[in-house]
Amino acid sequence: MLLKDKVAIVTGGARGIGRETALVFARAGAKVVVADFDKEAGEKTAGDINTSGGQAIFRQVDVTDRDNVQAMVDETKERFGQIDILVNNAGITADAMLLKMTEAQWDRVIGVNLKGVFNCTQLVVPAMVEQGGGVILNASSVVGLYGNIGQTNYAATKSGVIGMTKSWAKELGRKGIRVNAVAPGFIISDMTAKVPEKLLGVMKEKTALNRLGEVQDIAHTYLFLASDYASYITGQVLGVDGGLVV
Repeated sequence: MLLKDKVAIVTGGARGIGRETALVFARAGAKVVVADFDKEAGEKTAGDINTSGGQAIFRQVDVTDRDNVQAMVDETKERFGQIDILVNNAGITADAMLLKMTEAQWDRVIGVNLKGVFNCTQLVVPAMVEQGGGVILNASSVVGLYGNIGQTNYAATKSGVIGMTKSWAKELGRKGIRVNAVAPGFIISDMTAKVPEKLLGVMKEKTALNRLGEVQDIAHTYLFLASDYASYITGQVLGVDGGLVV
């Protein structure tokens, strides 16, 4: 079991990629904290893990609220005694063309996708430093690498996540903490459910593997990067896009 006796926090763990990551980590032996604002879906994910023989708790959290995040960290340490892995998966979209994007749309996406990653990482790292190591995995996107029409706010956050990933890898490496980012392409999930079918078809045609990604494609990438198989990998951005950009 790749993550036997490890403790992992997965933000945005109630649905989509986050839910699949929580399930995959639990099957790999990790004790999982499913952190999400969606109480009903989050409790279901944690319940599914426990029913299948794993160990999980749900923590309702707003990643933009530092006190809320600190309470999650404290509860995790109290319940499991350590924090080995943080997956900063929580994210939202509020798309609009530049000239029509409102300040509220900008602020909301920046708050969850960028400030939320900062909050969770900054408040989890002390526990990792104290125990001598850990793994931080950040959700970026191909949009953060190459931009996308109508996603100024989202692209800015996903580019920012890459910058933070590389900075933290340099800062925290000597403390035994590895930091990497994953940049998914178009993945079939709740988020892409908003994308017009015609556009998804275009993306599929542009992808070398001629298919859209599945949530397990990203979850298994997180599993690899969280495991000792990736013990000499840090500061990297791993594209998981089926060859969308080659």
